[in-house]
Amino acid sequence: MIHDELKDELKTETYLLYERGVNYNRSVGLYTDTDKNNRMYNGDQWAGCKLGDMDPISLNIIKPIVKQKVGTLNSNLWAINFSADNIDSQEERLLSNRICDALTKRASRVWERDSMDYKVRKITKQSCINSEAILYQRYDEDTKDPTNEIISKNDVCYGNENSSNIQEQPYIIIKTRKPVSQIREIARNNGVSEELLQYIMPDNVTSEEAGEKAKKEVNNMCTILTKMYKKDGTVHFEKSTKSVVIEKDKDSGLRRYPLSHFLWEEVEGYARGEGEVKYIIPNQLEINKTAMRRAIAVKQTAYPQKIINIDDVTNPSEANKIGGIIKVSGKSTDDVKKAFTTTIPANMSSDASLIQSEIMTNTKELAGAGDIATGNFDPSTASGKAILAIQEANQQPLNEQLESLKYFLEDVGRNWLEIWRTYSEDTLNYVDEEEDPSTGEKVEVLKGIEPIALETLQANVKIDITPKGAFDRYAQELSLENLFTSGQITLEEYVDALPNDSVMPKAELEEIVKKRKEAQERIAQVEQRALQLEYQANQLLDEEENVEISTNQENINNEEPINTAI
Repeated sequence: MIHDELKDELKTETYLLYERGVNYNRSVGLYTDTDKNNRMYNGDQWAGCKLGDMDPISLNIIKPIVKQKVGTLNSNLWAINFSADNIDSQEERLLSNRICDALTKRASRVWERDSMDYKVRKITKQSCINSEAILYQRYDEDTKDPTNEIISKNDVCYGNENSSNIQEQPYIIIKTRKPVSQIREIARNNGVSEELLQYIMPDNVTSEEAGEKAKKEVNNMCTILTKMYKKDGTVHFEKSTKSVVIEKDKDSGLRRYPLSHFLWEEVEGYARGEGEVKYIIPNQLEINKTAMRRAIAVKQTAYPQKIINIDDVTNPSEANKIGGIIKVSGKSTDDVKKAFTTTIPANMSSDASLIQSEIMTNTKELAGAGDIATGNFDPSTASGKAILAIQEANQQPLNEQLESLKYFLEDVGRNWLEIWRTYSEDTLNYVDEEEDPSTGEKVEVLKGIEPIALETLQANVKIDITPKGAFDRYAQELSLENLFTSGQITLEEYVDALPNDSVMPKAELEEIVKKRKEAQERIAQVEQRALQLEYQANQLLDEEENVEISTNQENINNEEPINTAI
C-alpha cells in the first residue's frame, strides 16, 4: 500500500485521471472490442485459431455491410452555412446576414482545403465499425482558420463516460504518443527545468493503442496527455506526461470544447454508443466455420480414396502417379481388386449449404444491406421517380445515422465559429454593394468584419445537402430526358439543365448545339440576304416603273395640241 502511494506521488493529477478513465474503458471492453471489430472488418477472422494444414476460409459479409451503409450516408455533398437569428433591428439583421455570408464562404474554403469530404467519410466508417469517431479542431496560425484532426476513441477519456454530450463533460483527456526527444524539447520551451526533464522517459504503454500494428513502435516514445476542462465559462488546457507537467494550465478563451464526436447509434447511459460490427461477429464466425466444415467434408469424402494391400502391391507409390504401373505379386488379373481398389464418394447433405446461405442472407437483410439496398437491381426498368422512391425507402433504416451526422457537422460548424471568435485577429472580408456618388450606379466593394462583431453575433449553423449519388444523377437525367422527348423542353434547355458530371456527354452535346446554332445563323443570314436582295430588286423595278410612267407623262405633256377649229 505504501509502495503504491509512493508510486502515485510520481504521477501528475492528469495522469491519475487518465488511469481512472482507462480502467473504466477496460472494464467495458472498449480496447478489446476496437481491435476485434477492426480485425473482423479487414478479414482477419481466424485470429488465434489453429487449423493445422488447412488454409482458413473467410466469407466476409461484414465489409460489404459497412461499405453499403457508409456509402449511403456519404451519397450527399455537405456544406456548412451560417444564418443570423434572433435579430430584432433591421439594420442589425442586415449586418448579421453579411457576416454570416462571409463566414459561410470562409467555411467553404476551410472545407475544401482541409479535405473535409474525405474526413467525413472516414468518420462515418470509423463510427460504423467502432461506434464512435472523434474530430479535434485546432487553430492554425498560418491560415488563421481551424484545422480538423481525426483521433481514435481509444485516445480519449471523458470525465463522465455515461453522457454523450461533449460540451457537458467535466473534463476531457486526449492521449498522443511522441518521441521522447521531441517531448523534452516542448517542455524545455515551456520553461521546464533540466532536472524535471529527466523524468520524461520512454514507456511501453501501447496496449490501449487502436490496431495491432500500433502496439509496436520504432522509436522511444512517451505518452502526452492534454487535459481540457471548463472554468468560469472558458476552456482551460494543460499538457503533461506521466510524471511532468510540460505545459501549465492556460485559459484558451474558448467557450466550447473543440471536439466533436459522431455516434453510429446511441446507447442509454454510455458516451461511446454502439457500432454495426460487434453484434454480427457471431454470425460471421458461424458462416466461416460452416464453410470450413464443408471444405473438410469435401476433402475427406467427396473424392474417391485409394485402398492398397501393401502385402500384395510391390510399388504402392505408383498409385499416386498418373499412368503409373502398379505391380501385384502372386495375383492374377482377376484378383487385382482384392489388392487395389477405390472408395465410392459419399453424398454430402445440403443442409450445411442451406444454413450457411440462410445466415448470410438474413444477416445482410436484417442489417439493411440486402440486394436492393446495395443497388442490385436494374435501374433501366424503372422511372426516375421510381428509382428515387426505392432509394429513399432503402435509406429509411439509416435516417437516425443521417440525422446524427447532420448534428455532428453542425457541431463542427459551431466549433469553427468559436475558434474564429476567439483567435481571429484579422478582419473577415465580404463583398457589399454601394452606390457610386459620381455615377449613381451600384458597385461591389470589399469590406471587412472586425472580430469584435463575432462576439455579439447570434448565428445558427445549418447543413445543406446536395444529392450526388449515382442513382440520384441517373434519376435526374432520366427525368430531364422524359421532358425532352415529350416536347416540354428544347434540346438547348435539356443540355443546359444537365449537370456537369452527368452520364450523358454534356460537352459533346453542347458542341452539337453550338454547331446547330451556327448553321441556323448562317441559314438565317442567307435568308436575310435573299430578302434584302429581293427587296432591292423590287425597289429597282419600282423605280424603273416610276421612271417609265414619268417619261410617258412628260411625252404626253410635250406633244403639240391638235387644232380643232374649222
